[in-house]
Amino acid sequence: MPQWRSFGVYKLDINQGNYLTQDMVDKLKVGMTTAQVQSTLGTPLLADPFHADRWDYIYRYTRQDKVIERREFRVYFVDSKLARWEGDEAPQSAVELNRIAAERSIGKMPSAEDKNIFQRFLDIFKREPK
Repeated sequence: MPQWRSFGVYKLDINQGNYLTQDMVDKLKVGMTTAQVQSTLGTPLLADPFHADRWDYIYRYTRQDKVIERREFRVYFVDSKLARWEGDEAPQSAVELNRIAAERSIGKMPSAEDKNIFQRFLDIFKREPK
């Protein structure tokens, strides 16, 4: 089959399900009510009527019909109280990811003591000729 068959067809990136971050998971505490868990993590993608004591949070990211990322996270209740949770490792929060990306792109985060471009420009002309 020729490779050019999909030429010219744009396929959308698709985010499906519940995107949970580590910050959200860190807020979970044993004994939380179902309402508190839902407030913390959001509405679960799956609430199986045959397993009412388990909520499934599933996330999938697809690009060009290829699954790039897939995560599953489950919370378990006993008497409508959070008993335990398990699942794939959650990514860091968006704030933390932005901080890491900024550090990688510019080397380090700027501080108040750093000179701006104008101050650096003036320093060039302040130098004494040799």
